[in-house]
Amino acid sequence: MECSSRSSNFPSDLEYQTGFGNHFSSEAIVGALPQGQNSPLICPFGLYAEQISGTSFTSPRKLNQRSWLYRIKPSVTHEPFRPRMPRHEKLVSEFNQSNSSATPTQLRWKPVKIPETPTDFIDGLYTICGAGSSYLRHGFAIHMYTANKSMENSAFCNADGDFLIVPQKGRLWITTECGRLQVCPGEIVTLPQGYRFAVDLPDGPSRGYVAETFGTHLQLPDLGPIGANGLAAPRDFLVPVAWYEDGSRPGYTIVQKYGGELFTAKQDFSPFNVVAWHGNYVPYKAVPDVVYFLNLQYDLSKFCPYNTVLMDHSDPSINTVLTAPTDKPGVALLDFVIFPPRWLVAEHTFRPPYYHRNCMSEFMGLIYGGYEAKADGFHPGGASLHSCMTPHGPDTKTYEATIALGNEAGPHRIADTMAFMFESCLIPRVCPWALESPFMDHDYYQCWIGLKSHFSGLSMNEDNVDLQKGKPIER
Repeated sequence: MECSSRSSNFPSDLEYQTGFGNHFSSEAIVGALPQGQNSPLICPFGLYAEQISGTSFTSPRKLNQRSWLYRIKPSVTHEPFRPRMPRHEKLVSEFNQSNSSATPTQLRWKPVKIPETPTDFIDGLYTICGAGSSYLRHGFAIHMYTANKSMENSAFCNADGDFLIVPQKGRLWITTECGRLQVCPGEIVTLPQGYRFAVDLPDGPSRGYVAETFGTHLQLPDLGPIGANGLAAPRDFLVPVAWYEDGSRPGYTIVQKYGGELFTAKQDFSPFNVVAWHGNYVPYKAVPDVVYFLNLQYDLSKFCPYNTVLMDHSDPSINTVLTAPTDKPGVALLDFVIFPPRWLVAEHTFRPPYYHRNCMSEFMGLIYGGYEAKADGFHPGGASLHSCMTPHGPDTKTYEATIALGNEAGPHRIADTMAFMFESCLIPRVCPWALESPFMDHDYYQCWIGLKSHFSGLSMNEDNVDLQKGKPIER
């Protein structure tokens, strides 16, 4: 389908393809996809054939990702890239002592206010923390965004890594080279490295979280003893169908993030001129219970959580939606974990998350509702960071309220909540603007200061008998 205006043509019932890791194909005009080969001498309707590779050519077949795009003009048709001015000073893709700091302190941020001056997705994007380097193809970055206007006559391309976007406030209308995606709070979208996209804000003010992975793509976690079903189901991931726009667009700007810096190039046409495509490297969306990697969309509410049914608190890894693995089995460069509505039924158990020190680092966000381990201070749109081996756990109010219920607490449903965690084996460095932010909660540590000792010591009678063991005490 052809259209002349991107943002005014987002229907409420957008069509999608479903699946995760599939080989997809889509054409906006019947017959636009070549048959029997990828790059014929002359493509149907005079289109250009262009491949986009998300992995090296010789990656194992089960890991190889690429797509073929059939477009009106090839993406190479543009003027030279030049540094974008004024410079964006708050994006980082190579973390070191010159641009970020190490701190083992527990950190928490209050929700950042939406700017009053016109700000689109690119200018509203800023890095919180990260580790590694996009140049070395190993690492991650965690960003947040606050914006209030749609991108105009421009598209964004991230050459550094994949974006996993978690909207918290306001819908996103995202146009990609593979088609269009509407992403609402409670859904997620993955935009693979190298794809050009534009973000429109139909609701105006918008805020959310972004995880970026360098060198590794997100995939569904193995289910192990869970079996063949559960967690995020592949069929709940949504991939766009082909859609294109044609016509002259003088002064159209491609903004490319490359090594954490922004560059711009001018061209006279829209990059969203792909009439047909096929492949397994695409954008996708998902609802809090699904996510995948190809301009893919997922609705988190479709996630099938698992939990303990008798005693103790399960490790949060049981709620992993997507994972970007490392070469070491079971160790993730980045996990995306959610804490959705669910039942708590464990007996004789402290049901909130346990007190913890972790070799992994945990960044948490809250999309809506509250979080079970924090009675106060953690609000939708806020965030927290507990780095490697930094102690963390339920606040004082949560602990005392849980203990007061005793062992007779019946089943309890946690409802109307959606918290999430980005977890990494790498130790993050924190950007100075995040540490100096006026939204930093400097009193965060106070939520644990009230935890008092409940230690009762040895219970003894006048005969110096340990009543807990029934044995005389030797002195």
